[in-house]
Amino acid sequence: MRTFIIFLLTATLLLTACENADGPSENRAKAMDDTALEHAKKHLNPKYICPMHPKIIRDEPGSCPICGMNLVKKEVEPEPQASKASKHSGQQQDKHPTVTIRPEIIQKMGVRTTTVEKGNMQKYIKTVGYVAYNEDKLVHIHPRSSGWVEKLYVRREGDVVKQEQRLLEMYSHEVLEAQQDFLVALRTKNQGTSLNRQQYKEAIRNRLRLLGVPYTTIRQIERQNQSINNVPIFAPQSGTVTHLNIREGMYVTPSVEMFTIVDLSNIWVMVEVFEHQLDWVSKGLTAEISVPALPGRVWKGKVDYVYPELELKTRTLKVRLHFNNPKGKLKLNLFAQAVIHGKPKKNVLKIPQAALIVTGTRESVIKALGDGRFQPVDVKTGMRSQGEVEILSGLKKGNRIVLSGQFLIDSEANLQASFLRFGQQQTHQH
Repeated sequence: MRTFIIFLLTATLLLTACENADGPSENRAKAMDDTALEHAKKHLNPKYICPMHPKIIRDEPGSCPICGMNLVKKEVEPEPQASKASKHSGQQQDKHPTVTIRPEIIQKMGVRTTTVEKGNMQKYIKTVGYVAYNEDKLVHIHPRSSGWVEKLYVRREGDVVKQEQRLLEMYSHEVLEAQQDFLVALRTKNQGTSLNRQQYKEAIRNRLRLLGVPYTTIRQIERQNQSINNVPIFAPQSGTVTHLNIREGMYVTPSVEMFTIVDLSNIWVMVEVFEHQLDWVSKGLTAEISVPALPGRVWKGKVDYVYPELELKTRTLKVRLHFNNPKGKLKLNLFAQAVIHGKPKKNVLKIPQAALIVTGTRESVIKALGDGRFQPVDVKTGMRSQGEVEILSGLKKGNRIVLSGQFLIDSEANLQASFLRFGQQQTHQH
């Protein structure tokens, strides 16, 4: 009996060894013929995924914690034979999988396509700004000597003055002494040579000019042969008084700014442009502005100056526009909508901006391959203008791309890509 039991155990061990010798070799051969997705399908249970957020993957039905949509059952589909042949031949697969959609689904999604084409893109900058005075037309009026304001003719800020209009009269002891010296020089006829007398008179006359005495007043002193106590000061240009800092009877010194006069027949408009538009703007380009306070009117001007540095907080570049304002309709600090017309960029590959999918890590479009097949394609973009985007790489002229409904197709492609990566991970683990 003991011998019989030993015989049975020996036979069982031999049979098990024979099975292990043959079976695994066949299983390994079959596993090597399987693709990653076929092998993963044998080991994976059905997964449930959010259609809008492919990263949400669950082992059982439920709802998405992000958007609340019901999770959809998704099983790994086997790869087509073409993909197998490509893989066995060593060719590199596309980065994003192809999505196939039935015609009735395409119609319900409202998918529209367009063709990638070449053409010109206008460097068209639309921005906003405000009206400012032309600093080239701004003057500050100070007295050239200390004295008292005896008579004031312009009493309010905002008054409009004309060039050579009398602003005030002031008494200055220093100016009066210079007048007396000038009269002495005029009366001296017999002392010294005529050349010396003439040089002396010109020196005294120049002293009066440097003290701010107008040329007409000097001629009056010379003609009447007597001094003038209250010397007038005239407006050096036409404009609007924006600053008035004196009153009658005040004692003023050369440091006092009595008037500020601005000529508003020419104004500046200060605008800002974004960083990606820096290469579009240069001095001399044509510009237009419209003011919401004065609807229906457009002013035409030019780019007068491009400032050399960007604003740190807004990351924008300040640009100065110049406009004529002969009737004074444009007031200081008015809000203005501006358009700067740059030179066009010719013969560029472009697509509608609505077709571009922009995420935090990539820019892509959905290429329409025909027969209901679609594939995401990463692109590199250039300038953007008037609803169009320049394509630097990723597409060719004549390609068909999706113009509407591309986000749902891109989501489905991301979903399939997630399953592909998940299946490959499971295959490597096994």
